[in-house]
Amino acid sequence: MASGRRTAQVVGDGREKSRNLKPLKRLARYLLPYRWRLVLALLALVLAAGSVLSLGVGMRYLIDHGLVGGRLIAMRHAVEAVLIVIVVLALSTFTRSYLVTWLGERVVADLRTSLERRLIRLEPGFFETRRMGEIISRLTTDTSVIQAVIASSVTQALRNLLMLVGGLVLLAVTNPKLTGLILLVVPLVVVPIVVIGRNVRRLSRQTQDRVATVSALAEETLGAVKTVQAFGQEEHESRRFAEACETAFAAASRYAWARAFLAAIVITLVIGAIVVVLWIGGQDVVSGRLTAGELASFVFFASVVAGAMGGLSDTFGDLQRAAGAAERIFELMDIKPKIAAPPIVATLPPRTQGEIEFNRVSFAYPSAPERLVLDHFDLRVRPGETVAIVGPSGAGKSTIFDLLMRFYDPQEGRVFLDGQDLRSLAPEMFRRRLALVSQDPVLFGTDVLTNIRYGLAEADEAAVVTATRNAAAQGFVERLPQGYKTFLGERGVRLSGGQRQRIAIARAILREPSVLLLDEATSALDAESERAVQEALERLRHGRTCLVIAHRLATVRKADRIVVLDQGRVIDEGRHEELVARGGLYARLAALQFDLEAAA
Repeated sequence: MASGRRTAQVVGDGREKSRNLKPLKRLARYLLPYRWRLVLALLALVLAAGSVLSLGVGMRYLIDHGLVGGRLIAMRHAVEAVLIVIVVLALSTFTRSYLVTWLGERVVADLRTSLERRLIRLEPGFFETRRMGEIISRLTTDTSVIQAVIASSVTQALRNLLMLVGGLVLLAVTNPKLTGLILLVVPLVVVPIVVIGRNVRRLSRQTQDRVATVSALAEETLGAVKTVQAFGQEEHESRRFAEACETAFAAASRYAWARAFLAAIVITLVIGAIVVVLWIGGQDVVSGRLTAGELASFVFFASVVAGAMGGLSDTFGDLQRAAGAAERIFELMDIKPKIAAPPIVATLPPRTQGEIEFNRVSFAYPSAPERLVLDHFDLRVRPGETVAIVGPSGAGKSTIFDLLMRFYDPQEGRVFLDGQDLRSLAPEMFRRRLALVSQDPVLFGTDVLTNIRYGLAEADEAAVVTATRNAAAQGFVERLPQGYKTFLGERGVRLSGGQRQRIAIARAILREPSVLLLDEATSALDAESERAVQEALERLRHGRTCLVIAHRLATVRKADRIVVLDQGRVIDEGRHEELVARGGLYARLAALQFDLEAAA
């Protein structure tokens, strides 16, 4: 349990802060499948940088041989060359821009897919100690930051680097003395980039964290909007959200100030150096040691170098922000699922018998590790047997289903299916043999057909219709505006609670499971629908092992055996009449929750 809490802290808040761009290196493997597009983009980038630098050479030729020399033919040739360079620059810029934008979108799509694939396979316990909005922020906002960096900042950084190196080389060729003066400024520019850049990195990470908090709070509040309105807490929640937004704004403001300050320092130093160069170079032109064309081209190259250095300082902040986003994403990527198939996977026969055994099982949820929900729990269910589990709230009834589906592993003891320890099986393999109908079923924001077919993706429409009819749902489904193609809304909000329950039961019927798990499966049904669904469940239970959590008398009395659970242990078991006759907890529950006359 300690490791689980430690993981929550690493992902949730504190997190060690990286002081470099190493997290960006891991993005390289997402670029490898598209290496040829990357190579073409880089070639276009080099060509565009070379085109810009060649303008300085053309400027020198135009001034010295055309304007100063008075040769019209030289001026015409220079203008023609400049026009050719502009066309090459336009084409190479278009190619680079399109390819890097495509690569950015493609990498982010792959990155989101990989992250979602990892998240969807993490055990439910992982999400107990995290805010869902913060996780969604990493899946959306942080990946968007990386997209912007790949599509813009990285190529801008490479372009500026090429312009910086090429400009310095041409400066040295044009006038070594003035170039030496320019190079004196480089350390003055690099030092603030390194020193202030670290602060920019830290503030960027803080900004992303605050934005994630805003996202988490919005999702939490809007997801419980009925509760918020029922208790008149709209103003309170609005204040909470406004405070979170102000905190995020304050963090973003500090980040913007630090980044702008860095850019201002760099530009001031570089432009100041150019002014000094102009003064010294102008004296050399007057004295005849330097031509006007050489000075003009030198100033052009110096401006290119200055712009490149200023751009590098700016893109360095973007790269650090992207490094923070990548760090947050790969933190999730690096979390290993606790519920996974073992290296050597045991096999189940083609048809599961449905024998279930809990052997000395003790379990506590990750969110409350100090409280045992099941305490040395023992239970054996024979193939084809229907067992009802009853007990007070918090006795551990639903936890039995959680462990049988292997959403969690017990801290002690073992759970068996057909004599095989669940830990020795691949979860996706044995879960195909089970079907769960929960008290609060989850429907997806799609149509009826897709929601029912979620139980068995390869089922044809006729099988879906049969399952719907057996779940007593066909009547209301056919009355929907588009029948089976009707969109049900987010989490099925267009249906009543009883209708959602019957869609979930149809989904389980379609699956034809060997083991059926019913957690208050008829609790939301009216009397008429319950009778129809009970008949459907009777047919579905035939020849299958069935575990039922229920309080209703009709469901419990038809069970082969009733297991009474209290404080995580079995305290009694038997038929309904036997348990009522013995008195004790079950008899009290029957008196409270069932019809008193029938219980008597």
